[in-house]
Amino acid sequence: MTFSKEPSYKHGTVGRSAILLVNLGTPDAPTRSAVRRYLKEFLSDPRVVEIPRALWWFILNLIILPFRSGQSAKKYATIWTREGSPLKVHTAAQAMYLLGALGERGHENLTVAMAMRYGSPSIPEVLAKLKADGCERILVLPAYPQYSGTTTGSIYDAVFNHYGSVRNIPELRFVRNYHDHDAYIRALQHSVLAHWDANGRPDKLVLSFHGVPKRTLMLGDPYHCECLKTARLLAAALKLKPEQYVVTFQSRFGKAEWLQPYTAPTVAQLARDGVKRVDIMCPGFISDCLETLEEISMEVRHDFEQAGGKEFHYIPCLNEAPDWIAALGEIAEQHMIGWPTQMSPAQHEERKKDAETGRAAALQLGAAD
Repeated sequence: MTFSKEPSYKHGTVGRSAILLVNLGTPDAPTRSAVRRYLKEFLSDPRVVEIPRALWWFILNLIILPFRSGQSAKKYATIWTREGSPLKVHTAAQAMYLLGALGERGHENLTVAMAMRYGSPSIPEVLAKLKADGCERILVLPAYPQYSGTTTGSIYDAVFNHYGSVRNIPELRFVRNYHDHDAYIRALQHSVLAHWDANGRPDKLVLSFHGVPKRTLMLGDPYHCECLKTARLLAAALKLKPEQYVVTFQSRFGKAEWLQPYTAPTVAQLARDGVKRVDIMCPGFISDCLETLEEISMEVRHDFEQAGGKEFHYIPCLNEAPDWIAALGEIAEQHMIGWPTQMSPAQHEERKKDAETGRAAALQLGAAD
C-alpha cells in the first residue's frame, strides 16, 4: 500500500477546524464534451445506478452518453449564467456566507469550503487542501436535507475512499440529514410565505422532491420517508390542509418504477382537473440547479399550461436566503460541539502557550521544524 505524501508540518501550529459543504455536482461548461465527462462520472457511481457493472458499462457508454450528453448540454445552456453553473455559484456563496454567520456567532480558526461529489472541485482535491492548510477536524455537511444512499451515502464513500490512502487522518464528523430540523423547516416556511405575500396564494402547493427508484425504498433506503416528513412539517408550519398541497417526485430516469406520484404528469392532471394556479417548490434542493430551473420552471410549467392551467409559480430554492444561512449555521454548530472554535481570550492565550511549549520541546528532541 502506498500512502499519499503528507504536507510539511511545523511543530507548535494550532490546528484548524473545517466545514466541507458538498453538493451533487455540475459540468464545467454547457457543452457536449463537458456534460459527457460529468455524466460519465455521475452515472458510473454504483450508488447511483445499481445494475451489474458489465451490463451497465455497455448501456452507459454505448447508448446513454452518446445521445444524452448533447441533449443535456442544450438544457444546461438555458440556465447557465455569466458566473457559471447556478448550482456551483449558489454552493460557493452558501459556503462563504456560512463562514460569516459562524464568525458572527464567535467561531474562530475555522475554514468553510465547498466541494462537488461529481465534477470540480472534487472531494479528494478539497480534502487534500484542507489538510495542507492545517485542518485537523473536518465536518462533512452534505447539501441533501434528506438522506439517501444514492446521495449522502455516496459522499461518505468518496470521503472514506480518499482517506484510505492517507496516513494521518483528521478527526471526521458527518451530518447525516436535517430533513426535520426546526431551522430548515422554518427557512422553507419563510420562503413560501414571502412568495405568497408578494404574489397571493395558489389553488395547490406542489412539493416536488428528486426521485429515486422505488426498489431503493423496498431495500431500506429512508429517503422516501424523510421527504414525506419534511412535507408534513412544512405543511403544518404553513397551516395547510391535506387537500391544499401534494407531494411529488421528479427527474425519473430509465424504465424502472420510481417513487410516485411523478411531478410532471401530476401537475398536468391538476390543470385538467380545473386547478387554475399551482405554486411549486423543491424542498430537497438547497440550491437552484438544472432540475429546478429547467425541469420544473420550464418543462413542468409548459406541461401545466398545455393542459389548461392558467398560472404557474416556481418558488426558488433557499439559495443564500438569510434564514437558510442561519439554519446552516445552527446545523453545523450542533455538530461541532466540543471543537475549539469558540474560546475566551484567556483560553486562546492558554492554547497559544501550549503550542509554543510543545514546539520548544519538539525542537529540543531533534525535530527539524
